[in-house]
Amino acid sequence: MRLLPVSLTLCGALLTGVVAQAAPPDAAALIREAMAGEHRDLSNRERDGYRHPLETLQFFGWQPEMQLVEVWPGSGWYSELLAPITRPRGRYHAAGFDTLSETAPAYRARIQKAWLAKLVARPEVYDHTVVTTLGTPLAGAITPPGSQDMVLTFRNVHNWLKAGSAPEMFAAFASALKPGGILGVVEHRANPGTSLELMKQSGYVTEAEVIRLAEAAGFELADRSEINANPADSKAHPDGVWSLPPTLKSCQTLTGDEQLVCQAPYRAVGESDRMTLKFRKWPSGG
Repeated sequence: MRLLPVSLTLCGALLTGVVAQAAPPDAAALIREAMAGEHRDLSNRERDGYRHPLETLQFFGWQPEMQLVEVWPGSGWYSELLAPITRPRGRYHAAGFDTLSETAPAYRARIQKAWLAKLVARPEVYDHTVVTTLGTPLAGAITPPGSQDMVLTFRNVHNWLKAGSAPEMFAAFASALKPGGILGVVEHRANPGTSLELMKQSGYVTEAEVIRLAEAAGFELADRSEINANPADSKAHPDGVWSLPPTLKSCQTLTGDEQLVCQAPYRAVGESDRMTLKFRKWPSGG
């Protein structure tokens, strides 16, 4: 009988709105929780100091209820974060490689297969992920037109420049976004005045070229940040950005001590100098 008054009190409180509901976690808390998640690969966690995911996503203005697309997630570095933070209230669309294209390099099929296996292995993290594709040349839309709050792409623009598909890709981003939606771009940064041919060869792209591509697709530059800058990167490497970690391509043919000696100066530089640009779709754009 002692439970009755408590139940009546609870019912009365519910009717009057006295019982407070737990406030949903804010964006920063969700990102930190995902960064600390045991689902993450250790090698990916070790790169947080170079990729600054908390600061980057906060700069782009990500909020938990957003519908967002990540273009070309690759092996899933950002998937490990974007999937869990969107799971409670938002939606994560991952537009992977179009592996059916005749022009798609074989390595992309391997990466895509491994990434899909990653999603299947952890349904408690990835079960709400909407997998789509976006190829070069384009193969269909990423999502229904005008459905997304945010499109994100990390270190991919140089690939599209080399393939000659960058204008079409940026147009696809604009099509996917709602009016006023956000495009977030992180890309290896070339020195001003770098030629287009050198951009294609080195993997470093000028900020001016990324801004030109975005504006031509109906975006305006909303802000830029030095979150992912690395002033120690001279950008004068025999194998472009791939000389630096994590690829260290210039040393891959060596072994043992010779490889360690070769890698040392590149490891001292760290990962590449990167631009971080935030664009907004014009109300009439796309």
